[in-house]
Amino acid sequence: MRLDPAQLAALEAVLRLGSFEEAAAALGVTPSAISQRIRALEDRTGTPLVIRTSPAEATALGARLARHAREQALLDAALADELHQARAAARVRIVLNADSLDTWALPALADADLLYEIVVEDESISAERLRRGEVSAVVTTQANPVQGCDVIALGAMRYRATCAPAFHDRHFARGLDATALAQAPMLDFSGHDRHQRAWITALTGQPLSPPAHLLPSTHGFVTAAKLGLGWGLNPAPLVDAEIAAGRLRDMAPDRPFDVPLYWQLRSLVAPALRPLTRAMVRAAKRGLVQQAGPDGP
Repeated sequence: MRLDPAQLAALEAVLRLGSFEEAAAALGVTPSAISQRIRALEDRTGTPLVIRTSPAEATALGARLARHAREQALLDAALADELHQARAAARVRIVLNADSLDTWALPALADADLLYEIVVEDESISAERLRRGEVSAVVTTQANPVQGCDVIALGAMRYRATCAPAFHDRHFARGLDATALAQAPMLDFSGHDRHQRAWITALTGQPLSPPAHLLPSTHGFVTAAKLGLGWGLNPAPLVDAEIAAGRLRDMAPDRPFDVPLYWQLRSLVAPALRPLTRAMVRAAKRGLVQQAGPDGP
């Protein structure tokens, strides 16, 4: 089946931006032209592609065709680069966990000539987005490749259990044991964040559930720990200087928590994303622990 590139571009823009009007502005045409292109594409495929809500949503086939449009644009851009021809900026949709985004990954994105749509998701579940075909690449803890994808080991994000000195004196003066950890307020990034609980279990041998603050912010985690709101596992690059200055206490210096990370991307667009992949690997070598041991202490 041959599909009109202009119609596919209109569909992708509507679903990405959420409205026919914004898609029209982005593509430099009228909303009526966008509507006509979507209607023609729906007639061509024989099924609805857009759920006309606010914001607009995709049907299953609409999402599939929007992904096809994004990936075709990536392949076209890569070919233009090989032929040394001018090209429009290509867009890629990727998933990054917040800690990677706020520590080592942004320099890699700056090294590749792409437009990014970044979805922030916990690294333990980000591969599901790839499996559903919603994105082209992810940073994930999943070492086994998703079907139809390539996987590259990046290294491990090192975390340190940290809290304010006064918080430590109040809650852990008698030691870092199961009783103290069960009662001391903990920082929790999201309902999917399992790092703190895995660290507690490895340290105490018990699956504790301490009182927790829900705080979905990497830098907010560090600030909250410094203010004595709770303790949490923070990325070492963000807290090493704070620990050295005495503004944070490393609760267990000999028990860091290493989380291995992997770059998974769809094999179809892997050649087109090769510059980004190389940049991600270079940045990971600078910002992550290499040759890390098993997950956890």
